[in-house]
Amino acid sequence: MEGPDWSRRRRWTGWVWAALLVALVGLIGVPTDRGSLLLIVVSGLGITCLGRGWKAFGRVLLDWLPFTAALVVWDVSRGIADAVGLPLHVSDVAGADRFLFGGTVPTVWMQNHYFDPGRVHWYDAVATLVYATHFLATPVLAAVLYLGDRHVWLAFVRRVLALAIAGLVTYVLFPAAPPWYAAREGVIDPVVRASSRGYIWLHINKAGNLLREGQVAANPVAAMPSLHTAYATIIAICLMAALRTPLRWLLLAYPVAMGLSLVYLGEHYVVDLLAGVLYAVAVDRAVGVYEGRRGLGGVWSIGADGQRQGGGNTTDARDPSGATRRS
Repeated sequence: MEGPDWSRRRRWTGWVWAALLVALVGLIGVPTDRGSLLLIVVSGLGITCLGRGWKAFGRVLLDWLPFTAALVVWDVSRGIADAVGLPLHVSDVAGADRFLFGGTVPTVWMQNHYFDPGRVHWYDAVATLVYATHFLATPVLAAVLYLGDRHVWLAFVRRVLALAIAGLVTYVLFPAAPPWYAAREGVIDPVVRASSRGYIWLHINKAGNLLREGQVAANPVAAMPSLHTAYATIIAICLMAALRTPLRWLLLAYPVAMGLSLVYLGEHYVVDLLAGVLYAVAVDRAVGVYEGRRGLGGVWSIGADGQRQGGGNTTDARDPSGATRRS
């Protein structure tokens, strides 16, 4: 059994961990590589295991390493699109946005009206911060769910991995260029890739450099669908199903804000966003069907009334210490 002081020690250690994380993000920005994110999440979860023995911490590693390894493999596999060599879609994707908006490309319109080459505005910082949440929101929510109910955590992980696989297949079969790429090729009017620009307003230049380094290593023609939007949508679906207040519908503001930021920053067309939302909803439904057939229960698949559908076995979840949690 743990001593009476371990609860206090975990609490204080947690505050120190949180302060260090805030300092890290403030000094160098949001980490974008899987290794750093795994270290952050596992170290935070490890604090909950203090005083509960190595077995508790070992369970955290056993649960999280396969999940992270699968995403690392996905990161590496995104380069398959280049190896396959299918035609790159540039003008047709831009044309789809023009068709939807009466001959106007929304990214070009937004940058013409709001982007100021000589000055960084507060809304540039907001757009950058919303964009950067993509790298932390999924692992942070996964960690929160893991502590609360392992069954729900597994349901979330299934959807994250299914989205990653669906996105990878699409990137291979339909490599598509983002607006900044199309502008560079002269397909659309000039567009600046401004995703790291807001850090200048926040006076965190190292954060911008870190983000740009991550973008250099990423696949530049993996724009369709927008997984930034897809993951933001899955997060909203998860949280909306977990909450019962009418205010839960405000969570839809997250994928909307992500979409507006991506378009303004030159990272995605609107059609990429729409595809991301469709992928997220389709994956949630498809995984829900799989869970039902496997007897796992539709843990949170949302029905027309916004309520959680199905009845997954969430009454015997356990936290990393092995203690039973009731939900």
